[in-house]
Amino acid sequence: MKPETCAKIFSQRETVKGHFLMIVKAPVSFREAIPGQFIMVRLEGGNSPFLSRPFSIYSIYSRGDDTFVEIFYKVVGKGTDAFSRLREGASLDILGPLGRGFDVPASCRKVALVAGGIGVAPLSFLAQRCGEDIPGTEVICYLGAGSSEALAGLDRLEKICSTVEISTDDGSRGYHGSVTGLLKRDMDLYADDDTRIYSCGPRPMLRGLQELLKGRPPGTCQVSLEERMACGIGACLGCVARIRSDGEKGGMVRVCKEGPVFDIDRVEFGE
Repeated sequence: MKPETCAKIFSQRETVKGHFLMIVKAPVSFREAIPGQFIMVRLEGGNSPFLSRPFSIYSIYSRGDDTFVEIFYKVVGKGTDAFSRLREGASLDILGPLGRGFDVPASCRKVALVAGGIGVAPLSFLAQRCGEDIPGTEVICYLGAGSSEALAGLDRLEKICSTVEISTDDGSRGYHGSVTGLLKRDMDLYADDDTRIYSCGPRPMLRGLQELLKGRPPGTCQVSLEERMACGIGACLGCVARIRSDGEKGGMVRVCKEGPVFDIDRVEFGE
């Protein structure tokens, strides 16, 4: 098991209402992180909140000998509210990188990202790495939110993606409707063997995407599941999900250990 390590907050700011970008100075080992992996974070010394919180990795970069991890998150409870109040120089205990990340074949020439809400975080890291590691790959992002005011991470996506398509539930910007409805309009663009789809967001969105992709070959789409986690290493069994294996009835797996990334055709989302 990887030990927790101490990290310092380099900076933190609110970007969109209720959404914060925290930059943490971390050990050099974090440079090996794969898009889709995550970290567990808590206040140094185990102060409230006592349990660690899982955060997707938004980006990793280096300046000289220093390594920085970006965490983009939404305040949804007491734990994330406490993190949002921290300032430069505050100490954190972090564990990671953890879990299974996204797999992008070297032959991939077109990538479609489908992001709902804060699901934009791991997909932005993926878009960044695709641009760095697979030159010439076209990266198109479909970003959905309830309203234009809730569109999080848009500025970053516009810098690192070839195209960004927007949907809002209330029609205040872009396509009026769900992000899967927006993708459905363009599905003919993603029929080739050198195309892959990656997604992260609320379960109803992922369920809709799974329905949309029925009949596509296995491996066409990978999704990152957003589950509550307490330990991040598979010990507490608090983040289980039902995953099918080779077409058989699904069994329970630990999202933090066997995931959080899975082939979408193997996930049983339920009703």
